[in-house]
Amino acid sequence: MNTTESSGQDKPRRRKRYSGTHPKHFTEKYKEHAIDVHPELLEHLRAKGKTPAGAHIPILVHEVMEVLRPAAGEVVADCTLGYGGHAAEFMRRIGPTGRLVGFDVDGAELERTRNRLEPLGVPMSLHRSNFAGIANVMTKAGLEGFDVIFADLGLSSMQIDNPARGMSYKHGGPLDMRMDDRRQRTAADLLNTLSEKELVEALEELADEPDCRAIARQVVRQRATEKFVETGQLVALIFDVKGITMSDWKRRQNPGLLHPAARTFQALRMLVNDELGTLKELLRVVPYCLKPGGRIGILSFHSGEDRLVKHAFADGVREGVYSMAAKEVITPSRDEIASNPRSASAKLRWAIK
Repeated sequence: MNTTESSGQDKPRRRKRYSGTHPKHFTEKYKEHAIDVHPELLEHLRAKGKTPAGAHIPILVHEVMEVLRPAAGEVVADCTLGYGGHAAEFMRRIGPTGRLVGFDVDGAELERTRNRLEPLGVPMSLHRSNFAGIANVMTKAGLEGFDVIFADLGLSSMQIDNPARGMSYKHGGPLDMRMDDRRQRTAADLLNTLSEKELVEALEELADEPDCRAIARQVVRQRATEKFVETGQLVALIFDVKGITMSDWKRRQNPGLLHPAARTFQALRMLVNDELGTLKELLRVVPYCLKPGGRIGILSFHSGEDRLVKHAFADGVREGVYSMAAKEVITPSRDEIASNPRSASAKLRWAIK
């Protein structure tokens, strides 16, 4: 009797079971969350053009290193640390005599990335701040400037795939969309309070949404009787406005076809996080943060962001702030897009002080 009771108590706890033969939800994909322990799964997912849950595949890594040329002993600022994919490659090239200064507003991911990067043995200081604060951090650290500054303006896969962040139109979750949970306003707050005119402007300017007026009008009508709380409410509204059913969409979708809700979700996310305002501030201060001969590279994924970067670099060359800048934008190869479809809209531009 006692033996049976004892062995029952010593029994290891089983993981929560999921329905079906394979995990479908973000929290159930425990192997993908520990992808370093399951490299065979990474290879399998990448071959299918998928990103492991809780991970991120860095984009244009070879091209970024080629144009920014990080070298041993240099000081590099990674303005959007994320999963640490680009940062790890920078650290391998600058070595133990170099230094990495990293920025990210996502506190939870920042600590996870710190743990991934520490074994590389390169001095680093990581800051929970958006990259508009780069000049303040540089001054406080007593640095004369950076040899390399890099920013990846894309949304990380960890944030897209986690339903709790509310950034994905594919997964049900709260309409949050904050990259930094210290921000006060969520996407739900904006949908429930912005005027119809403000919604139209956001959808048009931040996402080039062709149905911006119809979507804004329907949002205002619907919130009068039902406040927006969940991502599914917004997705259903957009499908209704566009006259598409979910089954119709599933039949017609292909890898190159944009999801009906993609532009609206993009506009809301950019508005919640003031992404254009933050980029404008970075472009304003970054010339003063580069050493002579220092290089800056920016990866953008939205036409409005790319225009800001292109014009800032071109103006900098004309004004003598930069010695040269990229004349042509760098985009991913067909092979990279095939293995990582999320890279498809990436555009890399660079400049040298």
